[in-house]
Amino acid sequence: MKKLLTILFFAIFASTAFSQTPPVRVIMIGAHPDDCDQDGGGTAILLAKSGYAVKFVSVTNGDAGHQSMGGGMLAKRRIAEAKEAGKRFGVEYEVLDNHDGELLPSLEVRLQVIRKIREWNADVVIAPRPNDYHPDHRYTGVLVQDAAYMVAVPNVAPDTPPLKKNPVFLYFQDFFQRPNPFRPDIAIDISTVFPQKIHALAAHESQVFEWLPWIGGYLDKVPKDIAQREPWLTTDRTVKIIPEVRTALEKWYGKEHAAKVQHAEAFEICEYGSRPTEEMLKKLFPMLNK
Repeated sequence: MKKLLTILFFAIFASTAFSQTPPVRVIMIGAHPDDCDQDGGGTAILLAKSGYAVKFVSVTNGDAGHQSMGGGMLAKRRIAEAKEAGKRFGVEYEVLDNHDGELLPSLEVRLQVIRKIREWNADVVIAPRPNDYHPDHRYTGVLVQDAAYMVAVPNVAPDTPPLKKNPVFLYFQDFFQRPNPFRPDIAIDISTVFPQKIHALAAHESQVFEWLPWIGGYLDKVPKDIAQREPWLTTDRTVKIIPEVRTALEKWYGKEHAAKVQHAEAFEICEYGSRPTEEMLKKLFPMLNK
């Protein structure tokens, strides 16, 4: 009897193991350690909680983003902050060793990006649009666009196996109007995980409590009391839901739900890569299918 039960157990286990669908794999690529966190952190939390494999990649090491420190010491600090943020988001976090403020859309960096997308075997790639105030942001957008087709070409970066399918490429939301404004094809309600997003963003202490307030001229507004910093950051990092994003929320969630959304993240479909149908988007983003 015991032997029979053992055989049945392994038969059921094997059947379950082979019938399980591999998790959807999402890679978000930003210019600096903290870019993906702000633009897609809430969505990353929701996807990770759904069992997705999610990774953040910073193309530069952030070694210029501070008012009183820089170079290797700052890069080391920012990498440590990114690793802690990754734990809080529930994602893997990798920082590439390119200098902050000096990024160019070179072949060398393009190959780095291609390899990272391939190594992750990405189903979805999310990056900035190539129009932005910061050259690192712009060139990260260009680099990912340049990688969009090449990830499936075997003779490009042949040391890394090419993807068998081209991923869906998406853009993070921005507010720049020229040469063309952001189009919210997808809008995701992140209200339930917004406190967790803020907690994760707070791991980037050098940025959210030091550098960004300093360069923005409001360093004096940052609370001295550490216990008050995350509540303050909640206000500082809240992004207003523009009418176009609210309309997208209505499309995916219905008007009644959309009217109650307090925090959202939106994405535009890149015209490179796979062209997803609405049904495909619902499978890739299960929160849109409710």
